[in-house]
Amino acid sequence: MPEQVRIFDTTLRDGEQSPGASMDESAKVRLAIQLDRLGVDVIEAGFPIASNQEFEGVRRVAEAVKHAQVAALARALDKDIDTAGAALKGAARPVLHTFIATSDIHLEHKLRMSRGEVLAAAGRAVARAKGLVPVVEFSAEDATRSDWDYLVEVTRVVIAAGADVVNLPDTVGYTTPDEIREMFRYVIKNAPGADKVVFSTHNHNDLGLAVANALAAVEGGARQIECTINGIGERAGNTSLEEVVMAMRTRHDKYGFDCRVTSEELVPSSMLLSKVTGLAIPFNKPIVGRNAFAHESGIHQHGMIANARTYEIMAPETVGRKRSDLILGKHSGKAGLAKRCAELGYELTEEETKQLYDQFIILADRKKEVFNDDLHMLILGVQQETFEVYHLDQVRCAGGDPAMALVKLSRGEDTFTDTSVGDGPVDAACMAVERIVGVSGRLEQFEIRATTPGKDALGEAYVLVRFGDRTYRGNGASTDIIEAAIKAYVSAVNKYVAYLESQNLVAARKNGAVADE
Repeated sequence: MPEQVRIFDTTLRDGEQSPGASMDESAKVRLAIQLDRLGVDVIEAGFPIASNQEFEGVRRVAEAVKHAQVAALARALDKDIDTAGAALKGAARPVLHTFIATSDIHLEHKLRMSRGEVLAAAGRAVARAKGLVPVVEFSAEDATRSDWDYLVEVTRVVIAAGADVVNLPDTVGYTTPDEIREMFRYVIKNAPGADKVVFSTHNHNDLGLAVANALAAVEGGARQIECTINGIGERAGNTSLEEVVMAMRTRHDKYGFDCRVTSEELVPSSMLLSKVTGLAIPFNKPIVGRNAFAHESGIHQHGMIANARTYEIMAPETVGRKRSDLILGKHSGKAGLAKRCAELGYELTEEETKQLYDQFIILADRKKEVFNDDLHMLILGVQQETFEVYHLDQVRCAGGDPAMALVKLSRGEDTFTDTSVGDGPVDAACMAVERIVGVSGRLEQFEIRATTPGKDALGEAYVLVRFGDRTYRGNGASTDIIEAAIKAYVSAVNKYVAYLESQNLVAARKNGAVADE
């Protein structure tokens, strides 16, 4: 049975201090309920002394959460501690979290207090908090830039005063894994009563080392990790909850610890936070980012199709995703394209796959990503190849009154070019098509719409064209809406031409049969 590490989530407190991440009381409650479902051990709900709204947010979270402990932050001041205690009245499992800085730079320039004065303040704060709630956490702010022997003394004092958890935070994200591992080992070894409390690590990400430092702290003896969903927080953010949890589970050979987090709730929690705060999840964010289980490279896609473990060290289902995504872009290969087509329900011949791939590469050069709706249109075009008598090679239009268009069509190895004028670019191009083919139709219906998201969306055009007493529907798609419209018109023309030529063939066969007799 692996040793358990407690997960202390401070998304609602430290995370909310991230610019743009402010939440009202209702948003805090909504997210707290999801964090409780996620299975974190502690939810730090806020800093009650900061404002009436903050107090109310902590109070409401304390009443709403049913399983996790709910913590409130307070400076080592009587008024802060009393206010935090009042906000936690309705909590089933309250935790009062008090702190004071211990580094010389903070003592001199911020607190203007001596080491002795800070020791006394820390002891008084913990004792006062312990009189209000059963569980008290003490944090030595800026611990990683503090004198280690002084940290040992502070730890001794707060344990004697009744602290249950001692947090040694890397407040400014300055330390390294080796340093923080040894700091925890030193304090735990030398502080009297260290075996009676839980040591906690709280790391900021200013140098991009928050997750690595948190894991190193656990190796040094910490048994609680303070972190946030999506790693949000002041400046560069905090330890990312989803990253540290999955690092322990994926590399269990390296980190012989576990936690009670339900990992399948990681992606839902991440998405809810993004929705509540409006802070987008970076595409390349580990574990929860859109690209975390996405593969575009043809080589990677081939490996994924053979065995997902070739390029994935964890299953997407374990973090709350439905499946891995084989992203279709210009780097994708035929294997990935064929697999996606099969997933969409299409059975393509080898020749159809080749034709589709050629058209796919052309589209992928225009767009960053090819979506399923794009593929539907491309596949439809490929499977309608029997109607393609003429192929649209080029269309160029110029506005004005009248508009002008140049159209280039091919039939087999022959190419045909013509220009025409019309009421608009589409009208002019359609007239040029008719001049080349030698048939004339009447456009009865014309629709165009974007089928995929983004500025480079694939435009899909539908036309209904009447030739004499027969009506034909055509469709076309392109990132250029005029080109999509002309493709649709050519599609309808091709069907009519195919019909005419089939009728001529039937007539020719009949005439030949009569002559033979």
